Parts: sequence; structure tokens; C-alpha cells
Amino acid sequence: MRIKYNAPTVLTFTLICAIVLLLSQTLSPALTKNWFMVPGRGNFHVGSFKNWVTLFTHVIGHANWSHLINNFTLILVIGPMLEENYGSKDLLLMMIITALATGILNVLFFKTALLGASGVVFMMILLSSFTNFSRGEIPLTFILVLILYMGVQIVNSFTSDNISQFAHIIGGLCGSFFGFLRPGTRGNL
Repeated sequence: MRIKYNAPTVLTFTLICAIVLLLSQTLSPALTKNWFMVPGRGNFHVGSFKNWVTLFTHVIGHANWSHLINNFTLILVIGPMLEENYGSKDLLLMMIITALATGILNVLFFKTALLGASGVVFMMILLSSFTNFSRGEIPLTFILVLILYMGVQIVNSFTSDNISQFAHIIGGLCGSFFGFLRPGTRGNL
């Protein structure tokens, strides 16, 4: 038997996130803050190249190992199935769109900075409920996942913590959009 790099998009994303966190905690303490955290409203400067980059890269940065492990536990469980179903390029495109959507909306509506892949996690959670979806149907799994995962995020959004429920909600909406847009069976979006 041999080990297979079975989900290149998911595995490469995981490795990049782990390397960035390791570097940020050892050789370059300001790495995450400077390049992998999108600033909040009032701190995003349109003329700053770095700020534009972070609209995409904030999903790579994580505050600590616990934060990374919490996100990647689900990404590594759900992601390979989605990558098999939608294809590596399409899944990567969905992840990029989700990162951009959560980054832009955070800049527009919240003063706090944003980092972490939880928006991507929620995109994958909702998208996974569409794996056996046919046009003209709404999967019951989607409805249940929407109620359970998104309902909790909406309720939690009224509490004060360091978690961006908004990014979870936007990620879930992105996953729902992608699922309805095109049922999985490998191909182009």
C-alpha cells in the first residue's frame, strides 16, 4: 500500500496554513498580523496592496494551534469528498470566492480584524449537503444542516466573543449558493 495525496486542494491548503502558523509562532511573529489578517472597517486602506492581499489570505492565518485544528478537523473530513465531487479547481475557486466575500463584508461592516478558515469550513458544511442533489429538488439534508449550523450561528451572533459568526454565516451562504448553482459531479462552475 502507498499513501496517496488524494485531495490536492484541501491538503495543500492545510499544509500552507500550518506552515504560516508555525512561522508566525517561531521565526516571524508579525507574519499573521501583517499578511493573513484582514483589517476591520476603518482600518482597511484602499491604497494598501497588503490590505487587498489580506482579503484573500485571511483564511490562511490562524490565531493558534487550537484555532487551526478546530477549522481543519472539519475541512479534512468534508473537503476531500467535496474535492472528489466538484473537482480541485472548482473547490479552490469556491474557497477563494468565500474568502473574498467574508473579507470584503468584514471590512464593510465590522471594526474587528478577521482571520481563519471558519468561513471556508461553513461553506464546505453547507455545500456537502448538496452532494446528492438533483436540479429541481431541495435536499432535506440541506434544510437540516441549514437549521442546525446556521441557526446556531445566528443565535450566537448576539453574544460577545472573539468568533466571527458573520464569517460563518457568509461562508454558509456561499456554500448554499454554490450547491444550488451546480450540483456536484465534477465540472466547471
